[in-house]
Amino acid sequence: MARPAVTGARTGVAAAGTREEVERIELDCLLEAVYRRYGWDFREYSPASLRRRVWRRIRDEHLDTVSALQERILREPAVMERLLLDLSINVTAMFRDPSFYRALREQVVPVLRTYPFTRIWNAGCATGEEVYSLAIMLEEEGVYDRTRIYATDLNEGVLERAREGVFPLAKMKEYTHNYIRSGGTRSFSDYYISAYDAAAFDRSLSRNVVYAQHNLASDESFNEFHLIVCRNVMIYFDRSLQSRVHELFYSSLVRFGILALGHRESIRFSPFEDCYEELDGRERLYRKAR
Repeated sequence: MARPAVTGARTGVAAAGTREEVERIELDCLLEAVYRRYGWDFREYSPASLRRRVWRRIRDEHLDTVSALQERILREPAVMERLLLDLSINVTAMFRDPSFYRALREQVVPVLRTYPFTRIWNAGCATGEEVYSLAIMLEEEGVYDRTRIYATDLNEGVLERAREGVFPLAKMKEYTHNYIRSGGTRSFSDYYISAYDAAAFDRSLSRNVVYAQHNLASDESFNEFHLIVCRNVMIYFDRSLQSRVHELFYSSLVRFGILALGHRESIRFSPFEDCYEELDGRERLYRKAR
């Protein structure tokens, strides 16, 4: 007796899913494998950003599919290190968005001066350009010697580069322009020594910096801070992870502490929107009000 034909919208393996659906499944499996094998949790990162960076690694490894990358990652930690570098480095520059640093000088530093000692968390510090920008600004404003900057990133490799304080010499023209527009009061070239194609920044600028590995997606608060700077990081997170990070920052700020976000980020529509007051809406500076 013949078996009845299976009916429905999809019949047969060929119709099991579109190419995009298969790739989404592969990406989910890759992220789960990374979490279970290495403990890095990227499962709540923005899918569009993840996809771009994963495919960059696939091409660089001369592979064809996400599944092929997953197999290599599970068996070769060096491949995971390279993927981690792809996933964790964000676009950065010294004194990026000069108007932001001018707002820090004019509106935040006067608040920091009211404390005998201040703790600043630079979350997602990447290769350190933002850390050195903060240190220079605080030095010029006369508050650096009573400040500790905690610079964190999930990638130990980029933290090592940040500790070195060496940046491409070709970038110094752009950084000098940013520095001047940010309200810098000295000659920017006084802060570094050029050698060949590199600019090595004055080691004294890192005297009050503590570099540490920290994963915003999974790690907890580790101190109370008067200022948290996390710019252009949460744009790579989905809504649920953004909410988790907002909770982490809220619990990590002292009362009347200040949260600094990137121009494309906001506390609007977050669970903690009503817990802050705008210090400077344009520059995304918010003060913890309750």
